[in-house]
Amino acid sequence: MLNMARLCFLVAGIFLTGRSLAAVGTESSLVTAGWLETNRKNTVLVLLDASPSHIYKHKHIPGAIHFDIFTYGVHELPVAEIERRFQSWGISRDRKIVVYDQGGTFLATRLFFFLEQYGFPAEDIFVLNGGLSKWQEAGLPVTSEPAQLPNNGSFTITKINEEVRCDLPEFLGAAGDTRGNVLLDALDPGWHFGGTQFFSKPGHIPHSIMLPAADFFNTDKTFKSASEIEKMLTYFGISPKQHIYSHCGGGIAASVPYFALKFLLDYPHVKLYPGSQLEWIADERDLPFWTYAAPYLMREASWLQSWGGKMFRMYGISKVSIVDVRPVEAFQKSHVPFAINVPADVFRTNINTPRTLGETLGRAGVNASFEALVFSGAGLTKDAALAFVLLEKLGHKKISVFTDSMEKWAARGFPVEKDTATGSEKKAQDASAASGAYTVHLQNGILITDVKSTSGVYPKVLIASGKDVPAKAPDGKLVHVPYTDLLNPDGTPKAAKDIWDILSKAGVPRYAELVCFSKDPGEAAVNYFVLKLMGYPDVKVLVK
Repeated sequence: MLNMARLCFLVAGIFLTGRSLAAVGTESSLVTAGWLETNRKNTVLVLLDASPSHIYKHKHIPGAIHFDIFTYGVHELPVAEIERRFQSWGISRDRKIVVYDQGGTFLATRLFFFLEQYGFPAEDIFVLNGGLSKWQEAGLPVTSEPAQLPNNGSFTITKINEEVRCDLPEFLGAAGDTRGNVLLDALDPGWHFGGTQFFSKPGHIPHSIMLPAADFFNTDKTFKSASEIEKMLTYFGISPKQHIYSHCGGGIAASVPYFALKFLLDYPHVKLYPGSQLEWIADERDLPFWTYAAPYLMREASWLQSWGGKMFRMYGISKVSIVDVRPVEAFQKSHVPFAINVPADVFRTNINTPRTLGETLGRAGVNASFEALVFSGAGLTKDAALAFVLLEKLGHKKISVFTDSMEKWAARGFPVEKDTATGSEKKAQDASAASGAYTVHLQNGILITDVKSTSGVYPKVLIASGKDVPAKAPDGKLVHVPYTDLLNPDGTPKAAKDIWDILSKAGVPRYAELVCFSKDPGEAAVNYFVLKLMGYPDVKVLVK
């Protein structure tokens, strides 16, 4: 392993240019301030400062050579120019390089990647853990005097290391297989959910998992431990078996997850996508951008008219079961074509008997292998959300909620049926409806009856989802997010950026086992749906 080879070098104290480097104060690709103070005058060491120019001019570690990442580390300069710059820093094959920045940011890791990309051995590059901040905290010296450049080094770039990076075609291919690949977004929630817009579209690349660069650091600007970082990855279902593509806006912040996963955790399949969102947005194919983490959980009128309509069903293309949860009377008065009426009361009365619910759905003609589109006629209502949660409990593979109203459907000129066919009669009219039993694969950890019955990767946080916080609430950390705060008047979820602000102000943490509860389980179900829409991976509904 790479880290083992590095450890062997440090422990053995191999002599280079007549001097050895101390072993104490190193961990994987990180060194401490104390280690650097002991070794910084060693002629084998090259010290590079990646901090912004104004910080370097004001104060830096004595002997540190300044590196402007925005001049040399981002633009595609000629290889000969990069090689000349490396040599001017005194870099040779037999040197060890320590890079740092102000601490707790992405400039040092981007310099690390830059050096690795242009062929300098990664096992000979180290990052000062905590950067200049940790150095000063230890009371170590700083200066404003520019470092004198050493004698030219002899390092030559014989081959660019293409294995550490990916291009747009490879990234696009990875986006098409989210089981085998992870698109890791290193930008903060403001960018990810569309609150901050720098490019022509707000949001993020579809199917990206948000792990902001800042989340990899402790409050003292040192990197979190390997176990803490692995805990974050486990929470989001990221495995070392997957191919991980770290990206951001322009390929700089992405270097933090890249460095942490590859060199602190030894994950074998990690690449950085330098083009990142900038290249994605600029592509002439007008590639999509999302603000919600899972917008496919919502469907609107135009989508239903095509994918759930007569033509696609006629040719066997449609794979949609439209589950209308309105009362029988409302359904009989008017409904969208091919809808199957399973009133909300059927779902509510079977909260604790999911297999019975599955039998009812099968008799009604709901196909467990199709997408189940929950239709309330008024968007994301309590009834629609509860049906969504129970379908997830049954193990239904693909579920969505129709967020337009019945009135909007009719106003678009789309067909409306007025008949009394329900259940098996409707099933007989729809040639695409499944025959036979509804297959149930009960899922644990969605509906729970006891807050102590589950234990997530992170501590449990209870979300009171009704108008008021109940006088008697379950034990544990409690926050209050009325489900109505997350919805627009027309029943659609609020914009992703607004939802994020609401959740943040209410105290909903990014990393937690979230349990939604209310006297009405439908209210808790709305919050559950919205949290899933926003990409929270561990959410449950408490029912009594």
